[in-house]
Amino acid sequence: MIYPEVTIGDRVRIYQQVTVGRKDAHLPRAQSRFERLTIGDDVVLFPGCKVLGGAGVTTIGRGTLVGANAVLMNSTGENEIWAGNPARLVGHRKDLARPATGTDTDIDTEAAASWARANV
Repeated sequence: MIYPEVTIGDRVRIYQQVTVGRKDAHLPRAQSRFERLTIGDDVVLFPGCKVLGGAGVTTIGRGTLVGANAVLMNSTGENEIWAGNPARLVGHRKDLARPATGTDTDIDTEAAASWARANV
């Protein structure tokens, strides 16, 4: 599920069962302080993760990885790795130091998934 107030950048990978929206979904939209959620270029949202924006604007920085089943409820910087429930910063990516070309060699998803399985 992805809310209409979400902007998704280029080369973003969104795997199955991902939710992207607002963390106050129990409130009517007119009562919510959520404005929008922006997902930067080259972000990877692994299976089952939840990215939930709060009051104002929430930004997921370029190149950020959100681990499987993580629950991310705040903005991130660029090239960060987030995992857990609630999600916490667990590392930084080094594979996006060069400009992305949009090929599978730009993001080593197997290495990232392996790291996430070992560290969550």
